[in-house]
Amino acid sequence: MSEEQPVFKVVDRRPFNPDGTPRELTEQEKEEADRAAKTAAVENAAAKVMSSETQPRAQPQSRPAPAARPEPRPARPAGDPLDDPASFLSLIMSLASNAAASLGMMPHPVTGETGVDLQTAKHWIDILGMLEQKTQGNLDEQEAQVIDNLLADLRMQYVSLTNAPTPPPSKFSASDITGGR
Repeated sequence: MSEEQPVFKVVDRRPFNPDGTPRELTEQEKEEADRAAKTAAVENAAAKVMSSETQPRAQPQSRPAPAARPEPRPARPAGDPLDDPASFLSLIMSLASNAAASLGMMPHPVTGETGVDLQTAKHWIDILGMLEQKTQGNLDEQEAQVIDNLLADLRMQYVSLTNAPTPPPSKFSASDITGGR
């Protein structure tokens, strides 16, 4: 019997050298770090979207995609901005929860129904896009990352629903699931 030893590869992912200076990252490490940061931000944003309240509906407005982005400001040293109901992140999360509810990504907090309303979803996504464009260069890193990730997720869901072979039903019921039995 031959016993093969497993092969392990140890990779130092610490961002600093032993002397405390920042370590130079490879392109692959930079991509992995960006991907991990975006994933974490999207997961945090989704959790906050699930707990925020919805706003009344309005008519859709379209807006062209933003051009180049200035560098975001450094993060503010204060506590969690979502604890403050008047913070920019709370506003963004509230608007994103409206879009998510309109896309059927979460149940409506009042009715408990999950439905798809693409016209309303487009309206909320356009509002978030307008806020992103109008606040370019005035947001700290966390705010800029949250709005970018939320918009990317909401736009992808919107596109997937608009490109679906059959339009999604506006309301779901038990008969939709059971086939009317």
